[in-house]
Amino acid sequence: MPVSTARIPTFILAADRAVRAHAEEIAALDQAIGDGDHLANLQRGLAALEASAARLATLDWPTALNEIGRSLMSTVGGASGSLYATLFVAMGKALPGRAELDLPALAAAFAQGVLAVKQRGKAERGQKTMLDVLIPVADALQAAAAAPVPLAQALEQVREAAAAGCEATRDLVAVKGRASFLGERARGYLDPGAKTSALMIQGIVESLAATLP
Repeated sequence: MPVSTARIPTFILAADRAVRAHAEEIAALDQAIGDGDHLANLQRGLAALEASAARLATLDWPTALNEIGRSLMSTVGGASGSLYATLFVAMGKALPGRAELDLPALAAAFAQGVLAVKQRGKAERGQKTMLDVLIPVADALQAAAAAPVPLAQALEQVREAAAAGCEATRDLVAVKGRASFLGERARGYLDPGAKTSALMIQGIVESLAATLP
């Protein structure tokens, strides 16, 4: 089922609602092992996207993704803003001339976006960052596109990959960011960035799954 940019407003709202529903948990995690501003920064970025959602829905995918990335860079700020900007801008570059997205195109673009995030953040899976969610999700998308499997099954695999990737950060010791200074004391906590990444992905997946026949 090809997806046009007309769905962008729905996706942004779904991501925002997922974060808001878990706001207290996210804030507690970030106060425990982060800088304490992740939730506020992310919600500021999502609010900016909501304000421009109607216009984003009129663009093609490369242009829309590029603008989403630039918006997040300027409104979220910090490491998260830079990494999300990198993700979306790189995805846009991987989708030249695309008015609609199908699963293979999304899988390829997301993989390119995640690679760019790895390079920008100089991080890998297993280091207690959002990449512990993004990399498994990229793998799930590519596996589903290669099989191929029905879209409903692909979406469920992505949802499960995001959830499992987030949960895996609980027992990791961070090597990036403020949490890295805590050493073993960061073990036992989910990474806040991984948590919000998983929540937003799951929110978008659920909103898309709800439209399937």
